[in-house]
Amino acid sequence: MPSDEAVGVRRFWERLGLPGLVDVHTHFMPDRVLAKVWQYFDSAGPLVGMRWPIAYRHEEERRIAILREFGVRAFTSMVYPHKAGMAAWLNGWAADFAAATPDCLRTATFYPEPGAEAYVREAVEGGARIFKAHVQVGGYDPNDDRLDAVWGLLADAGIPVVTHCGSGPAPGKHTGPEPIGRLLARHPRLRLVVAHMGMPEHADFLDLAERYEEVRLDTTMAFTDFTERFSAFPRAELPRLVELGERILLGTDFPNIPYAYVHQLEALERLGLGDAWLRGVCHDNGARLFGLPPA
Repeated sequence: MPSDEAVGVRRFWERLGLPGLVDVHTHFMPDRVLAKVWQYFDSAGPLVGMRWPIAYRHEEERRIAILREFGVRAFTSMVYPHKAGMAAWLNGWAADFAAATPDCLRTATFYPEPGAEAYVREAVEGGARIFKAHVQVGGYDPNDDRLDAVWGLLADAGIPVVTHCGSGPAPGKHTGPEPIGRLLARHPRLRLVVAHMGMPEHADFLDLAERYEEVRLDTTMAFTDFTERFSAFPRAELPRLVELGERILLGTDFPNIPYAYVHQLEALERLGLGDAWLRGVCHDNGARLFGLPPA
């Protein structure tokens, strides 16, 4: 039977008349990699800079079961390398994970290194449906020459790339809207999904979404009590969220969040943008983007 929290999550989407949720920003990784990620959060590393307890510190099988109890129809295994030589191996792991987990959208990643175009092409031809680029953790310029063919390939394939490019929770050498603006000027058809609503440069990334029709933003951790303390979304920008409603996607960062999953949904609802907006963000926009069959 679903847990008490799962009952609350299900009540949320059932009230909206939805068949479930589509979450484009969840993390499943090889065990030893995830353990190192959790260790980094536990130590409040420099890219975190604050106490960050992991709410869903469970074995992989239990984490999958929780998302299913919540009624998440489709989710991702956001993997990302922090150095050269990791991406192709992570892609292989993610392909196997998706093959064994039908409700996971097959996820892949890349890093600016020799051979990146080849392994990204292999992932695309193998059925990858979404990519993750982590400019902050990877510490690379998205305009690195070694990635130009990669971005072009993904733009041509129309595959979304969830990209942590905002400067929150701590700035990186190549974070912020300026590098992404230069990237989009060269690849205007790129389906780039700005993670975390681009925090803290929310308005600047909304500008890019208005300029480039394939740019989207995910809600990961945005609007929650935890995040509002250090990167509050400017309320004057709320009307723009309505205008861009079809390009806002639900993301949560499960399991690496310091609060209950349901709080992300409650935070979206309390924005007061209406049920139609919530239906699009929490399910319909993602279902349309990934061509999910009717429930």
